[in-house]
Amino acid sequence: MDLEESNLTPKGLLPTPPVLPWREFADWIRMADDHNTVWGWIRNGYIPSHKVGKHVMVNVALLTQQLLEKEWLA
Repeated sequence: MDLEESNLTPKGLLPTPPVLPWREFADWIRMADDHNTVWGWIRNGYIPSHKVGKHVMVNVALLTQQLLEKEWLA
């Protein structure tokens, strides 16, 4: 796939912070139309998260590390 075909905006090319609010994470992974699925992943422990006050934050740094470790083990 060509970069022009992917419809990425300059904002989509910025580095990701280590944590994101879970809805922003869902938008970032292009699941904006299916927030309930992402919430289910978080609730079932498939995506590392942490509650800060009343906000649920996705630990993007830990998720990235886990995915990279899986790549090496495969």
